[in-house]
Amino acid sequence: MDYNLTEEQVAIRSAVEAIMTDFPDEYWEGKDDRHEFPWEFYNTFVSNGFLGVTIPEEYGGSGLGLTEAALIMGAVSGSGAGLSGCTAVHVGIFGMSPVVKFGSDAMREKYLPSLVSGDLHVCFGVTEPDAGTDTTKITTSAKRDGDHYTINGRKVWTSKAEQSNKVMLLTRTTPLDQCKKKTDGMTLFLADLDPSAVTIRPIPKMGRNAISSCEVWYDNLRVHESDLIGEEGRGFQHLLDGLNAERILVAYSAIQLGRAAIRRATQYAGERTVFGRAIGQNQGVQFPLADSLAKLEAAEILTLKAAWLYDNDIPCGDLANIAKYLGTEAAFEATDRAMQTLGGYGYAREYHIERYFREARVWKIAPISQNLVLSYIAEKILGLPRSF
Repeated sequence: MDYNLTEEQVAIRSAVEAIMTDFPDEYWEGKDDRHEFPWEFYNTFVSNGFLGVTIPEEYGGSGLGLTEAALIMGAVSGSGAGLSGCTAVHVGIFGMSPVVKFGSDAMREKYLPSLVSGDLHVCFGVTEPDAGTDTTKITTSAKRDGDHYTINGRKVWTSKAEQSNKVMLLTRTTPLDQCKKKTDGMTLFLADLDPSAVTIRPIPKMGRNAISSCEVWYDNLRVHESDLIGEEGRGFQHLLDGLNAERILVAYSAIQLGRAAIRRATQYAGERTVFGRAIGQNQGVQFPLADSLAKLEAAEILTLKAAWLYDNDIPCGDLANIAKYLGTEAAFEATDRAMQTLGGYGYAREYHIERYFREARVWKIAPISQNLVLSYIAEKILGLPRSF
């Protein structure tokens, strides 16, 4: 295999890195502290043409692959923007793949150009209070009423709901007890967040506060049949198509934030003098940082291989899951070790490590927990009996 990036890929990454110099750690710390959406970053990102990188060219996008998307997300995250920066642009970079692959021609023509231009903001409505990882247990219902559907239910952890015009909303059009398979009977819509039928409330949380995560109530929301994505009853299958890509993007983004933490810790260790010498001269400081860098490097190579498999239409589920597991583990460990290196200053906001630490922790929970990835590896790769 050729592990070298193409000239175009290197240029894309460099261009994003150049943009991110205008949005240093202090920018993201301020947005996190004030719970403000990073509009300045978002608008700059859009004006430079990166939002629609994987959207087909006929709809105004660049028509590039997952590898390019990962490099872009990694450059955003690794600048110090972390999960806040990634979440602000994730849907525009890759999140609309169900519409690209399964939406009608009319739907693609109507919505994708607006997404690329930055005018259309979309969030995901999947998780529910009593249906987290077990998506098949969702109860948000969509009932047919002529050429419309009426939707009722409640979603949680809907990121960016406050800024969005539309929601990619997973519902049940057939009750679970009436389905032959528990993954049947779910339908995906690109629904309007109509304030007359939708109530949005931010959830106070530990980190990534530049992007709100919300509870959203749907009370007789009317959705026209033209906003149905793909086939009625096959919404779960349509969502599954993008899960491997999401795990690869998450892995690469997390790895680059881990690298940012190691860079900051290394600089500090070289400058901080205790007992007459730089603390970086001590192996007790050196070894954890060196170990983390080795793990991040290995995870990055594996993640790029998974992206290459995806872009070449080669099955990549095994490596996508392993990449998500190893990448997010390595990233969190790196931020933790960086905090330990800085000692008390690692806990101080002005050094930014505590923000990296808080944001890296989320990736071990979402979009899929580490234990479920291990369950996948045990069942699908090792061939052990299903554990749940």
